[in-house]
This record gives sequence, structure tokens and C-alpha cells, in this order.
Amino acid sequence: MEDASPDRSDGKPKRSYWSENLRLLGMLLSVWFTVSFGFGILLHEPLNRFEILGVPAGFWFAQAGSIYVFVALIFVYSWRISKIERRFGVSDDEEGRA
Repeated sequence: MEDASPDRSDGKPKRSYWSENLRLLGMLLSVWFTVSFGFGILLHEPLNRFEILGVPAGFWFAQAGSIYVFVALIFVYSWRISKIERRFGVSDDEEGRA
């Protein structure tokens, strides 16, 4: 007897889930790349005209800002992927279980 679960029927729900997951990852990694490489390296000099917490902004982004943004993006990913998993019925939490 063949299993009729959503990810084995024709593959469309599984592809849609991974498509959304990869799109989310791409967006979040783009933000991190922009902050760490763009602000910390490429735009270092222009940003140094401004200060964040008493240090030049370019230096701050290169040393601490990209790390703070990365940690924030982890929380954003966790929040968004939970919503995506619930929508596709693959959630690990008690609400998503049938």
C-alpha cells in the first residue's frame, strides 16, 4: 500500500516547502552579507563619519554589528521557519502535530 503523505504524493508540497525555506535562507544571508561585507568592508570609510556607541560606524559594523545582526537573523529564521513548517504540516511543536 502506498503512503499518501503530502511529501510523497507528487512532490509538489515538498518542493514548495524547500523552495520557501531556501528563499528565506537566501534573503537572510543577503542581509548578513550586506551588513558584514558591505558595511564592514566596502562602505567602511564612508560609515566612519558616523558613530555608534562612541566608535566609528564602519569599525562597529566590522567588529560587532555583523555579529549582532547574525544573532538577530537566527531568531528571525527560527520564527519564520516555524510558520512555514506549520503551514506545510511538518512542525515539531505540539500545535503542528495532527
